[in-house]
This record gives sequence, C-alpha cells and structure tokens, in this order.
Amino acid sequence: MQVTYFGHSSFLVNTEGQKLLFDPFITPNELAADIDVSTITPDFILLSHGHQDHVADVELIYAQSKAQVIANFEVVSWFEEKGIENNHSMNLGGEWNFNFGKVKMVNAVHTGSLPDGSHGGNPGGFIISNSEGTFYFAGDTALTYDMKLIADEFKIDFAFLPIGNNFTMGIKDASRAAQFVNTTKVIGMHYDSFPFIKIDHDEAINTFKENGQELILMNIGDVINL
Repeated sequence: MQVTYFGHSSFLVNTEGQKLLFDPFITPNELAADIDVSTITPDFILLSHGHQDHVADVELIYAQSKAQVIANFEVVSWFEEKGIENNHSMNLGGEWNFNFGKVKMVNAVHTGSLPDGSHGGNPGGFIISNSEGTFYFAGDTALTYDMKLIADEFKIDFAFLPIGNNFTMGIKDASRAAQFVNTTKVIGMHYDSFPFIKIDHDEAINTFKENGQELILMNIGDVINL
C-alpha cells in the first residue's frame, strides 16, 4: 500500500488499484499550503465524522473526481443535499465489500457536528481489509476499551492514530491504543495543525519506541510504501 500525507488527518491510500482519501482538510490548513488540491483525484473519500477539519475539501475534490463518499448516514445525507450523489452511508459495526476490499466502521469516542451546526451523527473509524493487508484509521477518538475488539477480529498491519491530545487522545494513550489493536506500526495524525495540538516529535517517537512500537510522523506531501 502507498500512503500520501496531506496534513492533519488527511491521507491518500493507494491499494488494490484504488485511491482512498481520508478526511480531506487541506485548503484551510496553513501547513498544507504547498499541496495542489486540484491534482487530488481519489476513487473514494472516507469521512470519519463531520467536523470542519475533516470535511473541508470534500465538495471541491468530489467536483473534480466524482469519488464515492463513504461516511455515516448523517454526514452522507448532509452532503447529498449539497449535490453529492455518489455516496455510501454506513454506521457503527457495519461492514461492506467495495472493489478495494472490506470496510468495517468501528466506534470512536468524540463529537460529531457538521460545519453548519447540523447533527453529524456518531463519529467512527474504519478497518480496511484486502489482499494487500489490513489497517485501522481511527478518526478522532479517545482511548477506548472497544479497541481490543479490533484485535480479536483483525490482524492490523498498521494504524493511523490521533496523537495531538486536547481534542483526541495524546501520545501515551495512542501508544496504548496500538497495544489494544495489537499493532507495532503507527502513523500519527491530528497533531501540529493548531496551537492546542502541537507535540514534541522526539518525545512522541521515543514514547512509542519504549513500548516496542514504531511511530511514523510523515511530512506533508510525503509518500511512503507499507
């Protein structure tokens, strides 16, 4: 799998010949000023919840790609009213087989309003499984014991976990979350974008290393293969 980082919690994962874009918050993010959003043409857009810093560029990217939007029922319905017709709604605990693999929507402990204040339903995370591997995109979440259920069902090759603290779990809890889902490879997200979530990179990497884990902090625009 090939992973491209667009800042905050926005990643493009290329797998099974399909491009999956997660939580696009790019144009409002000053740290991502060098990213040319007009070149981003995913096949699918997966949204963990409705907060502005996770959905800001959905309409723009949909207009140029017609990518299928995958999110909870409330978020999908909100975007339907804005003319996004290619969509697939899910909810917590549900699974669906797409042409890139199986998606299971799992619990996330957070809030979920939409940019105009509309009710955004319950936030969630995604487990993506296919012949290339299995990964967990946690979305915005606190540490929760439900994560242990993920390890009972899946062999997680790597996980995208929020590490910025204040609005989500921080570094120590994210390391525990990696233990809960039984993975040693973590890509950090939801950090440094705002003053409240700035982190000490060395401290974060060392905390994970002390627990036998690898924390990958990608630079915006970086591309890696996993």
